[in-house]
Amino acid sequence: MATFMDVHSGMTGITEEQLKEAHAADLAIEGDEGVHFEHAWMDPKSGKVFCLSTGPDREAVMRVHERAGHPTSEVYEVPIEV
Repeated sequence: MATFMDVHSGMTGITEEQLKEAHAADLAIEGDEGVHFEHAWMDPKSGKVFCLSTGPDREAVMRVHERAGHPTSEVYEVPIEV
């Protein structure tokens, strides 16, 4: 399994509860694509949300986010970890 970091933009003002709901929506369907979302972080001032996941490829990550209602095309494979 590969590791991915994705970035969502334009989510200015998102609350912690809304982030939890969005993450739960991903978790509810992640298995359909063989993806697992590990963590999500947010910066409500900039409107950026960051998600860490594992999965078969970036397209699978993108499909889960699309189906969950918060699409992004900014998905990066991060193959090196220290």
